[in-house]
Amino acid sequence: MAVSQVASPQRSLRYLKGVGPQRFARLNQLGLDTVQDLCLYAPRRYEDRSHLAMIRELRAGEWAVVRGTVLAAGVRRGRRRQTIVEAAVGDRSGVLRCLWFHQPYLAQQLKVGQDVVLYGQPEAGARMQMIHPELERVEPDEEPSSDQASSWGESLHMGRIVPVYSLVGGLTQRWFRRLVATVLEAVADTLEDPLPVPLRELHEWPEVSSAVRQLHFPPAWPALESARQRLAFDELLLLQLGLAQRRARTVSVQKPQRYQLEGPCTQVLRQQLPFQLTSGQQRALHDLLADLARPYPMSRLLQGDVGCGKTIVMLWLVAAAVQSDGQVAIMAPTELLAEQHARTARHLFKSLDISITLLTHGVPATQRHRLITEVAAGRINVVIGTQALLQPDVTFRRLALVIIDEQHKFGVVQRAQLAKKGAAPDVLVVTATPIPRTLALTVYGDLEISTIPDQPPGRAPIITRCVAEAQREQAYANVREQLARGRQGYVVYPLVDAASETSSATKELRAATAMAKQLRDEIFPECRIGLLHGQMRPKEKERIMQAFVSGEIQLLVSTVIVEVGLDVPNATVMVIEHPDRFGLAQLHQLRGRIGRSHDPACCWLVTGEVDDDIGQRLRAFVQTTDGFVLAEHDLDQRGPGHLRGSQQHGWIRFRIADFMKDRALLELARDEATRLLRHDPQLRNPEYRVLRQQLSRPGS
Repeated sequence: MAVSQVASPQRSLRYLKGVGPQRFARLNQLGLDTVQDLCLYAPRRYEDRSHLAMIRELRAGEWAVVRGTVLAAGVRRGRRRQTIVEAAVGDRSGVLRCLWFHQPYLAQQLKVGQDVVLYGQPEAGARMQMIHPELERVEPDEEPSSDQASSWGESLHMGRIVPVYSLVGGLTQRWFRRLVATVLEAVADTLEDPLPVPLRELHEWPEVSSAVRQLHFPPAWPALESARQRLAFDELLLLQLGLAQRRARTVSVQKPQRYQLEGPCTQVLRQQLPFQLTSGQQRALHDLLADLARPYPMSRLLQGDVGCGKTIVMLWLVAAAVQSDGQVAIMAPTELLAEQHARTARHLFKSLDISITLLTHGVPATQRHRLITEVAAGRINVVIGTQALLQPDVTFRRLALVIIDEQHKFGVVQRAQLAKKGAAPDVLVVTATPIPRTLALTVYGDLEISTIPDQPPGRAPIITRCVAEAQREQAYANVREQLARGRQGYVVYPLVDAASETSSATKELRAATAMAKQLRDEIFPECRIGLLHGQMRPKEKERIMQAFVSGEIQLLVSTVIVEVGLDVPNATVMVIEHPDRFGLAQLHQLRGRIGRSHDPACCWLVTGEVDDDIGQRLRAFVQTTDGFVLAEHDLDQRGPGHLRGSQQHGWIRFRIADFMKDRALLELARDEATRLLRHDPQLRNPEYRVLRQQLSRPGS
């Protein structure tokens, strides 16, 4: 491929020689469209092929590079007429047998007397051998250095630290390395460096041109790490600048709503509360009320562990908005949680003239038409619902406050969609899934954050026990004991109905529908048992839920639908079947359905054999009820992709930065972004030109 073809960083890969339509389509599958995309496509790992080993030094199972001369080579037929290329390669210390299956073309490269370099994993046998080693021919004028490290000629595949990329079918590592090398040779020096020189020199990072070269073909491991850190910082700085500018845009908006923070609604709420707010609730409420008093819209995340009392803080803001003649929209991810919020609000505001309505997809069409007409006219103060609130025909007359509960279930677009139904309304997003600081700085970096760290006083601890299938009777005995004492409980399954599953793995799982019948008929025949799952009609779900809340149902058999939305203080026991099927956050949310009173509670995990990673996760769950500790554990063990909420920002697509490796870099990027914008809010200084251009691109 000619270097001149590459032209510029923004040139499409489609027009490079050797790419063509089919390979370009495969490159697109990797998210690669332009030359610059390719430059910043980080290898998934590296192989150190810089040190030559003598054949006698090879150890079975240990990857190695050897150089030798082809002593013999040939092609033969194996079983089922498969083609086998076989060669004997020798150096002064011994002979290595090499085999390749279904690659007859290699016979043309294996001429007797030809010097070759091989990379592979030796296997012990009558003679040491390699199956499918990577092969590189050595031309006569390509002699290795005297210390046998690093190099013969300009090989991309041997004699160096070699990149290994994540590819799709139809692309090979060798072809891709050659493409990257050609592109780097042509355009690396034309890449514009976004980092101001003083910042780069302060951290002793390479220029961007050197960094991309070292990312792909590092001369040594320290150089690779320096290049990776520098390019990761570029991404994190751009992210934090974007988030900081978004926060700045929020502050620049004047909201029309003016709040009466102390009035008839908040006074009645204070008088009717049957408990004192915790210090954490008071601090969070102070932050939120201060936000309402400001002239620009609130944009805040309220996080707190399961059962910490976020709902009452939310409803205090509702009271302040309503007494200030504003409308409130509360969006929840499930009908169950929306209904729970509606019941709580109606109970607390029952002595006040506040109109509260529930709007979900389960509301009949005629009733829905009447409700949205009332909302549009401003005759309904508080609308609580699911994503049904996002429908275009749902409009508000004076929407002042938007609250989005269990924010991790939604995305940034949905949050903005609901907020656009008002004139610069205050926005509060709430989550009971604690967010580690590292993730919060990224996922919620455009929001101010308030945390309720404590629990209401007097709550008894929840004991968590994990038992094998053979010990399940221990869990059942505890359930019988609690129900006999007048308490209530849950049994949670990962599936509604195993018969409807096609996967052989899921067919082995217990499911709620079948087990509800068995529990009712065989295991707890003396108890009143109900079944609740997401496939039920809304009215049936409401009936079952009300029966459980009232105590008519003693034991609720359910799926993960009860993860949020049920607050039954009398429930003191829970059995979770197949806990390996749930994430730590889900398990923690499920466990939070019990232990909501002064009575001791117990959560049982009944599991079969699990691998070490899952076993470690379940042990962590058993050992602590602190959601913040569990969130950090999940981040450390499983990475951010498994934490709900980490994908909500569709425009965060890091090529190089890594949450786990780069926590310190993320903090540094936030600090630097704050400093840069404090001195130059519009980044008008010429040294910020490239940063400014990158921020102005669509999606930034």
